[in-house]
Amino acid sequence: MSGYFSGPFHGNTTPMGRIFEKRKHKIFARNAKLSKLFTRIGKEIAMAVKAGGPNPDANTRLRMAIQNARGMNMPKDNVDRAIKKAAGGEGVDFAEITYEGYAPGGVAIFVDAATNNPTRTVANVRSFFSKCNGTLGTSGSLSHVFERKAEFVIEAAALKGRDIDEFEMECIDAGAEDVIRDDEGLVILTPYNAFGSMQQKLEQLGVESKSAELKRFPLSLHPADITIARNVMKLVDMLDEDEDVNAVYHNMDLSEEVEAELEKGS
Repeated sequence: MSGYFSGPFHGNTTPMGRIFEKRKHKIFARNAKLSKLFTRIGKEIAMAVKAGGPNPDANTRLRMAIQNARGMNMPKDNVDRAIKKAAGGEGVDFAEITYEGYAPGGVAIFVDAATNNPTRTVANVRSFFSKCNGTLGTSGSLSHVFERKAEFVIEAAALKGRDIDEFEMECIDAGAEDVIRDDEGLVILTPYNAFGSMQQKLEQLGVESKSAELKRFPLSLHPADITIARNVMKLVDMLDEDEDVNAVYHNMDLSEEVEAELEKGS
């Protein structure tokens, strides 16, 4: 999913591994490519409909996709068209595939993709790793490096004046393991298997999230100097430009000095 590129809270999650959330100019570049973002959310809607039907009230995944589309300001007509198309059996079938490997310097890279042509996608991903002197590993090779969590981004306005301390306690009772506050609102992190219960809780409370996504967070961080960081960034950028790639995660730990150097060179 791609809705998380436009939210205001992503700086809070950067220590856990999203390169793009650390570099504001990159987020702005993402927002400029709305057609690509819309294509990605369209694929998610199609997969959700084919997996659980076109009724969002009975399809949690579709409800999440529609919510994220709204958070990205995707026109309602586009959303309705994508649902109708998938419900009618039109369009192509997409398969969700993950790729795991290492960038130069030993930094772990995890790629989430959705494709209608796995042969094309794996060839592209392998070529990106090869061009950047990285190594593409086998499925499951990074299971000890990353864990999957659910992330809900809540804007302050969505709380509608609700006491934030009470709301935080409600979230914890529903399974949240971390609630990160921000001037603009907050981010709720839950275990992977608590996604549904947290979404239901927010709906019961009448609080709409800006985005609700399953992401991967590193269990350990890998220090990187400026040379390694630039090489990793090159690989991540190449991967993320591929139309089949939905998200790219890393476990690179950047010092303030290295981050500043990256900003200068961009």
